[in-house]
Amino acid sequence: MGLPIVRTVADLRAEVSQWRKDGLSVGLVPTMGALHEGHLTLVRTALETCDRVVVTLFVNPKQFGPNEDYGTYPRTEEEDATKLAGAGAHLLYAPDVAEMYGEDGGATTVMVSGLGDVLEGEFRPGFFNGVATVVTKLLLQALPDRAFFGEKDYQQLNVIKRFVRDLDIPVDIQGVATVREADGLAMSSRNAYLNFEERDIAPTLYRTISEVSERFKVGGKAEALSKWAAQQLLDAGFQKVDYVLIRHADDLTQEAVKGEPIRVLAAAFLGKARLIDNVG
Repeated sequence: MGLPIVRTVADLRAEVSQWRKDGLSVGLVPTMGALHEGHLTLVRTALETCDRVVVTLFVNPKQFGPNEDYGTYPRTEEEDATKLAGAGAHLLYAPDVAEMYGEDGGATTVMVSGLGDVLEGEFRPGFFNGVATVVTKLLLQALPDRAFFGEKDYQQLNVIKRFVRDLDIPVDIQGVATVREADGLAMSSRNAYLNFEERDIAPTLYRTISEVSERFKVGGKAEALSKWAAQQLLDAGFQKVDYVLIRHADDLTQEAVKGEPIRVLAAAFLGKARLIDNVG
């Protein structure tokens, strides 16, 4: 039997309501589809603490800019559903845009000032407004006990934790460590855009930011390390580097302070792919 799929808020809530009546806990794994081992790890992690796991599949138009890849973003629902069934998920929620935002597109936007304006927010204006809005809706539509997000999108995870706290949404947000290929490349649906040569170059991103972290810990200067890292990536074959920055891990709006938790975050273009990654 295949994985059950629901496409409306009413049907989703009916399923979750029945689980609640049976005394079962519920985990939520939001995705945009084109699933890989990183997504399946989120499902398996959710199953460790939740009786039932809902996976959402929705390519969210509100988080794509006008010149980004909304139209070409990979959509593989049938294959995704098969993978999710194998990982042990209990339900796939796959609404269309009208179900998510209404026929008029919706008039409400969730914004996280400060944290949502730096790093990715600077280079992709409006991106986190789209993320915060759709995740707020997904959390309220499903009302799970816990929701699981990968640390590859570290800033996104922090944005979600912030608005959940600010809006008193009764869901426990849990981050899950980045899942990587054997050569260190962070798993991402957009890795499918890489050709053979670019795929060989791509792990340079992880190696470079790991080196930045090590050098910072032994006294390297943040600004000099950022410039060094950007040049390393360009020399390796990346076409453009949006940023390589060292930030305070608990507040990405603040510069890193030696002796306190840090996060090295990077975004760079390689062929048709814009790759992001981070290390502690």
